[in-house]
Amino acid sequence: MTTTSAAPPADSHYKWIALSNTTLGMLIATINSSIVLIALPDIFKGIHLNPLEPGNTSYLLWMMMGFLVVTAVLVVSFGRLGDMFGRARMYNMGFAIFTVSSVMLAITWFDGAEAAIWLIFWRVIQGVGGAFLMANSSAILTDAFPANQRGLALGINGVAAIAGSFLGLLVGGVLAPVQWHYIFLVSVPFGVIGTVWAYLKLRDTGVRKHAKMDWWGNATFAIGLVAVLVGITYGIQPHGTSQMGWSSPMVLSCLIGGLIVLTAFVIIETRVESPLFSLGLFKNRSFLFGNIANLMASIGRGGLQFILIIWLQGIWLPQHGYDFSQTPLWAGIYMVPMTIGFLVSAPVSGALSDRLGTKWFTTVGMLLTAGTFAALIALPVDFAYPAFAVILLLNGIGMGLFASPNRAEVMNSLPADQRGSGSGMMTTFQNAAMVLSIGLFFSLMIAGLADNLPGTMSTGLTANGVPAAQAHEIASLPAVAVLFAAFLGYNPVQQLLGHSLHSLPAANQAHLTGLDFFPHLISAPFADGLSAAFTFAIVCCILGAVASLFTGRPKSAEPAERHSVGEELAAVAADATMESPGELIDEPTTAR
Repeated sequence: MTTTSAAPPADSHYKWIALSNTTLGMLIATINSSIVLIALPDIFKGIHLNPLEPGNTSYLLWMMMGFLVVTAVLVVSFGRLGDMFGRARMYNMGFAIFTVSSVMLAITWFDGAEAAIWLIFWRVIQGVGGAFLMANSSAILTDAFPANQRGLALGINGVAAIAGSFLGLLVGGVLAPVQWHYIFLVSVPFGVIGTVWAYLKLRDTGVRKHAKMDWWGNATFAIGLVAVLVGITYGIQPHGTSQMGWSSPMVLSCLIGGLIVLTAFVIIETRVESPLFSLGLFKNRSFLFGNIANLMASIGRGGLQFILIIWLQGIWLPQHGYDFSQTPLWAGIYMVPMTIGFLVSAPVSGALSDRLGTKWFTTVGMLLTAGTFAALIALPVDFAYPAFAVILLLNGIGMGLFASPNRAEVMNSLPADQRGSGSGMMTTFQNAAMVLSIGLFFSLMIAGLADNLPGTMSTGLTANGVPAAQAHEIASLPAVAVLFAAFLGYNPVQQLLGHSLHSLPAANQAHLTGLDFFPHLISAPFADGLSAAFTFAIVCCILGAVASLFTGRPKSAEPAERHSVGEELAAVAADATMESPGELIDEPTTAR
């Protein structure tokens, strides 16, 4: 039997407590989603494992993407648990899990493959905690704030969510060279404070709906999405003589099998009494097109950080005198303009969209972001930094213009008793799209490199004394090895030549491993791959802009705020019978 209950309303100050705590939670969760990216060279050096050896590539991939995969899979289920048993309770559990896993990551004491497995395992557990935080933070805020302030609240929270992924690069770049354990240890005090603070201060202020758990829906959704994301993760690895693994039986089985299971999930959700996710929500125009826009935006920008890191670490920074060992830190620093643009525009657009509507902010934001991708394509590989910084600043502004109003539009479209699962679905689209985007961007980059890099590399190595047979063998290695080497801040040529480098004359050794040879060698092939990847991003952003035009309702159609528990409960009952389930959404947040 399904019952509905409403927790006692919060006082007038509660909404700011909820905003500050959930913002801390989202910030620390998303910092940890990216902090590892820039710290990977120091982590692998610290555990004495070479991630570029063929047998160790899986460790590298799962260290990078495990957190994203887990959060993408679990946020819907955890949002549904929040709807059923209390969003504050589930959120607080997430903070506790996240803190414990951060401690376990920081105390890693052994080396080699065992250390890599330990780190990946606890990164997955950390992702579980992050999923609880991500799934319930938006729902807690939507419960706590009235409709005319939700854009501002969700905008600030969205700033933390996306800015954290940028700040993680900088924090990781600063801490990892000192001691790689610090990148995990830094989260512990914030986790402890956040957990205690959430336990003492957060409570449920919105409608809660108790229902049976949809076990079949949970199982099929998790299995199907995990299979698809695992297939994408391994699709960028070489298979046999192919540069990538998209044609391998394992990858095809994961992708096809995952899609079949997800189809079964959709069928199940239309037949069970209390579904994990109400597919009827997609009848709501704002929810449907808001999520399509969010998906396109996330695919468009998801691989951007990876491409920029490779561009800066593998080409631009060495060309300007930075040693390969220093490039991870400086890559994070040189990408700061993007963070600044986002931090400036996201809260402003969130606040203004509360009064002016959302769709023009989201549409313009997507078009501006598309324009910055076009500008990056037009930029020479060895660019002048001021032009690059302006483009990154505008890219951050564009993403900020889109992110806060889009999140507010989607959350405002949800009925009160489904905000947790709806928020989880929105986060699933975002995180799954990030994994998909990384796979697609890497694939497009590898395809671009594979056309021209082998010939260019073979010629360059031969000209510098490397025997023709060995040069041809090295040039025939998968392009992904070159990308990963540049991404990790290693000297790619030194990694590829290995011990055979010492058989060359000293002058040739110095030139091949210097700061000029590899960046100039890869510049032209990299430009081809970059153009393909960013052209794809432009298409995604334009589709996101078009979808954004279909969101929003006239202000006259928006419901008035309700001011009684009876009206709140009546709204939930009415939602169950309404054709558009997002019509009645608002609850009071002040004491009655």
